[in-house]
Amino acid sequence: MRLQPRNKRLYKKAVEIFKLSRNISNYLIHDLAPLQNNGSEHPYIYFTGDIIRQSDALVPKIIKAENQTFQDDRIEQANSLIHLTNRLYKNCERLEQSESNGKEFLVLLRKELKKFKHLQRNWMMTL
Repeated sequence: MRLQPRNKRLYKKAVEIFKLSRNISNYLIHDLAPLQNNGSEHPYIYFTGDIIRQSDALVPKIIKAENQTFQDDRIEQANSLIHLTNRLYKNCERLEQSESNGKEFLVLLRKELKKFKHLQRNWMMTL
């Protein structure tokens, strides 16, 4: 089993997205962590963890897809990666609606996700 993906550009972009999402989450958490006036948690607080968890899963999904023996299994794993990328993008959109100073950084993350999706489409053609 290969531990390094064949497509280095896709891999590097996935690592970049993970680092960026971790930094954005660390920045946003300070704005979203305090309790609201009514004593409840901020409704967007969990999306900060979701973007880290989802972006952390990108590289393993790429490697898993490339290591499948049969093409149908590779395509299934690649489709799973598309679904994960779409959820990550949607969570970025949700976080942009929060009352935070760091939401402009989410625009940058979404741009990087668009680039990743483009690389991902090209990568899927090689599976």
